[in-house]
Amino acid sequence: MPNPTLGTLYLIPNTLGDEARTEQLPWVLPNETLLHTAKLQHWIVEDAKTARAFLKAVEQLTPLICPIQEMQMSEWRGAARNAKYADAVKPLDLLKPLLAGNDMGLMSEAGVPGVADPGAELVLAAHQMGAIVKPMVGPSSILLGLMASGLNGQRFAFQGYVPHDAQERITKLKQLEVESRKLQQTQIWIETPYRNVAMLMACLNTLAPQSLLCLGVDLSLKSEMISTLSIADWRKRYPNEAACAVFQNRPAIFLLLA
Repeated sequence: MPNPTLGTLYLIPNTLGDEARTEQLPWVLPNETLLHTAKLQHWIVEDAKTARAFLKAVEQLTPLICPIQEMQMSEWRGAARNAKYADAVKPLDLLKPLLAGNDMGLMSEAGVPGVADPGAELVLAAHQMGAIVKPMVGPSSILLGLMASGLNGQRFAFQGYVPHDAQERITKLKQLEVESRKLQQTQIWIETPYRNVAMLMACLNTLAPQSLLCLGVDLSLKSEMISTLSIADWRKRYPNEAACAVFQNRPAIFLLLA
């Protein structure tokens, strides 16, 4: 059972893009999420610069309890990445304000904390220490993409990133297609924006013509594009890399149903 003497860890969603955050926030975050965000003074974030930009946008809609420059803000990029850069900080070290009864906010670089995000390690640590964990409502590219895809929303799997090595990528795509066909399961993955065209071309050159592929880019932004087509129809509409360039360097999510 949670320890009522400890603070609460609030999981605060971020926008899925940094353009016009003030315009986005009322659209993607409920007022209750904004109100809780404005009350927090202790933060763990993936990137302090991004977090401050987000909080400045929140401040234009809801007064903050204290100035941003006076907030306690620690960065966490995951145990593996921290170790790579010889950063020995541990989750429990960052969660010490909870022990003093202070509420804390955990913010992802984009979307919701703990989903395709290193914040999951901190959430687990908070549970282990007996703190209350409170997820707040906000945008998730995984769920938004699935909602808009028209593919199987009863059975799906999120795969994270597909290998970027060309041959390994092809092998993985074939494997996902086989699993999707066998289980009638929607397969979902994300890609680094500058590799979107390479990923889409790999799908068009590898997957069966009848398989359904959804590509969602710039989800929740004004420039949002979502299309679900068979691979055969994708090939007709986007026959080469030049045609696919419209998707390059834009946050994207891929969904497949064989």
